[in-house]
Amino acid sequence: MSILSTDVLVIGAGPAGAIAAALLKKAGVNVLVVEKQKFPRFVIGESLLPRCMMHLEEAELLEDVTAMNFQKKYGAKFVTETDSCDFNFSENFTPGWTWTWQVQRADFDHCLAKGIEKKGVKIMHETSVENVVFDGPNSTTELKLQNGETASVKAKFIIDASGYGRVIPRLLKLDKPSDLKPRNTLFTHVIDTKRPEGIEGNRITVVVVEQEIWCWIIPFSDGSTSVGFVGYPEFFEKWGNAPEEKIRAILASHPKTKDRFANVEMKFEPKSIGGYSIGTTKFFDEGFVLCGNATEFLDPVFSSGVTFAMESGSIAAKLTIKKLKGETVDWDTDYVKHMEKGIDTFRAYVEGWYNGDLHKIFFSKDINEDIKRQICSVLAGYVWDDTNPFVVRKSRIIKTLAKVIDLQE
Repeated sequence: MSILSTDVLVIGAGPAGAIAAALLKKAGVNVLVVEKQKFPRFVIGESLLPRCMMHLEEAELLEDVTAMNFQKKYGAKFVTETDSCDFNFSENFTPGWTWTWQVQRADFDHCLAKGIEKKGVKIMHETSVENVVFDGPNSTTELKLQNGETASVKAKFIIDASGYGRVIPRLLKLDKPSDLKPRNTLFTHVIDTKRPEGIEGNRITVVVVEQEIWCWIIPFSDGSTSVGFVGYPEFFEKWGNAPEEKIRAILASHPKTKDRFANVEMKFEPKSIGGYSIGTTKFFDEGFVLCGNATEFLDPVFSSGVTFAMESGSIAAKLTIKKLKGETVDWDTDYVKHMEKGIDTFRAYVEGWYNGDLHKIFFSKDINEDIKRQICSVLAGYVWDDTNPFVVRKSRIIKTLAKVIDLQE
């Protein structure tokens, strides 16, 4: 069994791990990345937010992604059978990036991984973590390699960016049930031959099917489109048995999707994910910190997953650099409370979406333009802006505004 040594072991080569590894390498830290799968590999979470762009720029990965010619995303549209609401990121309340991309995650994540490898970061693909033993901040991680052999890595610190794999939460039994209701997704990629011309065909669209059921339409630059439905588990039971039968029946049932996606060619059999909302009892300990979906995943409705992954990877890397220099690090204040602030903001919007409050606000005929700009900034990922009332007083202001709209209408 070979024994490796590094300053920082990063588990997972997705967006959180790539950003963390790039920043660590930039600071001269010896970093090793282990990744269970071989890239490119399929994963969901295809709509970025403008907040992501600053992290790509800081990690010096922006040029790599730009070269991929992904579909540019300038906002989002929400529609019902009769109403619609557009949010354009150029009208954000918070200064910052006003556009981003819609990406095939297999290509996007592979691009980031190749980008950090060009910087000299070693990635061990098809390598699984079997166990981790901590001795204070130091650790020994047991690996199973692609060829079936084993190896161990001695590290001064671990950044767990393992996503849905949740390596350290699983090994240390840190998983905590989410307080959000369980929901399922059913999705595929299609050859979008009936895509509308211009911006209507290029923007991400969220279609309200019922109050707690919705559909995403995410167009890509190669002419394909990601289409998926999200709802409570019982909703999917009435549409047939086979995944393709189900999604075709649901698409045909709604006026906003039936014509565009009638008889559409699917690039793969529709996939389903259930019970994806999950939390953790701790974000860090003496020898590790959790990033991205290894910390908490809420819901796909506002595309927050990659934003939280990059945000957490960036901050975790910077605090790890301080720790390795012998400086005092307040993980609870500078990491946990920061991440929880953003997560709690999006949680309020997820709850407001499913209980119908945000439907009332989004589709109100007389929504105030300043209010719309403030909400738009949240949807762009600027959920740490203390000058935005829809960040600072999120839950209360959403509920109050919805009640006011009820009284007016």
